[in-house]
Amino acid sequence: MESLYKSETGKAEILNLYDKKLKDLNNNYHNKTVETTFGKTNIIITEDVSKPPILIVHGSNGCAPIALETYSGLELHFQVFAVDVLAQPNKSAETRLSMKNVDYGRWLHEVIDNLALKNVTLAGFSFGGLVILKALEFKDANIKEVFLTAPAYIVNGNPLKALLKVFIPMKRYMRTKKSKYIEHFLNGLFTEKDAFALEFLSKVFLHFKMDFTPVPVINRSEANSIKTPLTLIAAKNDLMFPGNKMIIRANKIFPSLKRTILLEQSKHVQNTTDNNRIVNLILGAQ
Repeated sequence: MESLYKSETGKAEILNLYDKKLKDLNNNYHNKTVETTFGKTNIIITEDVSKPPILIVHGSNGCAPIALETYSGLELHFQVFAVDVLAQPNKSAETRLSMKNVDYGRWLHEVIDNLALKNVTLAGFSFGGLVILKALEFKDANIKEVFLTAPAYIVNGNPLKALLKVFIPMKRYMRTKKSKYIEHFLNGLFTEKDAFALEFLSKVFLHFKMDFTPVPVINRSEANSIKTPLTLIAAKNDLMFPGNKMIIRANKIFPSLKRTILLEQSKHVQNTTDNNRIVNLILGAQ
């Protein structure tokens, strides 16, 4: 299989940043690799096995250390399992799955089964939300509750806005390597400036073959089949997956929806204050 990395040098630069972020988190973690039908999967796990399990799933062009930072604080009350999603710039296999079927859900359940997790809580951001919803479509077994933040797969935003504010700046950066274009990209998606995101995505955009497949939306019958309790956190100023639009549709199609929260000041990627609010929401539900 052809690598998703454009060069070994570029891969090394990306994974060095991965290791740097994990080290900077300054917590007690260990890595575990599990084999799945779709390829090896890397998971970062916190040490305290006496706590209930929560599995967290990062967004597109991300990695497990970013998810650990996003959901910082969960480790005080959970044993946290941060999974590296397949075919992303991280340490899992480079097998790219289809978003049109339930392969992402099948894969995530294989990870859960390999880890022997029972009654696990799931939390995911953006593309991680799509992965989790695919898992619920596939089967509800062993999943206690789900928390989705600005998830893909429920609604899509205005494609013209996404083109102008996200994809054109990305392509211009890839062509020119001028930092002003990646800063335009980040300004369209991030609520506050993020130095690591700037450094990491600068490498990813240049050295990793990203997936530009249009993101589908879940249909009503698939949503109706989900029985697991859902909490949906949407971002009002999210140009990728608009918050108000998302909440309206979610209330119509998910019978297991427990609650919805609209982050009034948030773009697609939340700031530290809203991330802390989300962590406290998850902790408060236990």
